[in-house]
Amino acid sequence: MIARSNRPRGNALILSLVIVVTSLASLLGDAFGMAFPVADVPRLTLSAVLLCVVGAAFALGFLHKLTGDLVILGTSLFAAYALTFTGAQHQGEATSGFWLLVISAWACGWLFVERLAQWNLVGVSAQRAINLAIPLLFGVWLLILWQLIVIGFGIPKVLLPAPSEIWVRLTGSVPTLWADFQQTFMKAVLIGYVMGCGSGFVIAILVDRVPFLRRGLLPIGNLVSALPIIGVAPIMVMWFGFDWPSKAAVVIIMTFFPMLVNTVSGLAASDAMQQDLMRTYAAGYWQTLFKLRLPMAMPFIFNALKINSTLALIGAIVAEFFGTPIVGMGFRISTEVGRMNVDMVWAEIAVAALAGSLFYGLVALAEKAVTFWHPSQRA
Repeated sequence: MIARSNRPRGNALILSLVIVVTSLASLLGDAFGMAFPVADVPRLTLSAVLLCVVGAAFALGFLHKLTGDLVILGTSLFAAYALTFTGAQHQGEATSGFWLLVISAWACGWLFVERLAQWNLVGVSAQRAINLAIPLLFGVWLLILWQLIVIGFGIPKVLLPAPSEIWVRLTGSVPTLWADFQQTFMKAVLIGYVMGCGSGFVIAILVDRVPFLRRGLLPIGNLVSALPIIGVAPIMVMWFGFDWPSKAAVVIIMTFFPMLVNTVSGLAASDAMQQDLMRTYAAGYWQTLFKLRLPMAMPFIFNALKINSTLALIGAIVAEFFGTPIVGMGFRISTEVGRMNVDMVWAEIAVAALAGSLFYGLVALAEKAVTFWHPSQRA
């Protein structure tokens, strides 16, 4: 069930006007909708223009409920399909009508996302689905724009491959990508992440317990964190060899200091009144640590874990540029760039981005389960 206002907000009205103006300009000013200087393709693009006008009419007020919003979404997707289908046959030949249609389709997509954000659904699960659909649709449209820009300008594959080309390479190189993922993520990243974050946490407890270590270890940790990875990685390769242990060592160095600093700050988050209350209960240091200070430090600790989830992957990939077996994400990227196989490079980047995002999401879910009491989670 959907409950929301019957009028779109000001931004939606402005976008609707943009849709109408650009659609009519494309229809009347560029050979009646021809987006390419070829006589055999105007019908599909003309249909897209007309659908944009229809979607704008719905957006301007003829329909304000679910049906109208779905018409706007269909308008946007069909226009994108029409432009992609015709553009694939005439890459680099786009005229002004093509770009006006791109603006129209993008405006329709933007308008639908804005109207989708106004939906108030009954049920927590339904509202979560909407919250997930908004960034998903936005990301899909960014890929569509990427595809249309490559088509319209005729950008060579060696400079910027289209998402469709990257997808073909991605689906056709699954065994290679999986082997690289196992070498980089399953070994170097995960092992280095656990060891780096774990050692940072343990040292933070020692720093909190022994005051003079705060003055001695924190400056040294700050110095280590400032070391450039391009200087540390070759040294780690010489020390630990070309396989994954040297990459895990780089990850440990990169993840140690964020965990150390955040944990020390979190342990100091409990105020004096709370610590006085624990002392009135005759609680010792370790009881206070486990029952008060560590729970209060959990938001800080998970903040470090989320930061390190991305740093670890970046560190492992960069470290593989300086020496690795003939497998790994960094090795594949550096090798395929030399071979001018840019689509394979982008496929590796896509796998790394997806793995990093999922890793970050898992840490965020764990944070929500552990720190459910925190005001940010309750909100």
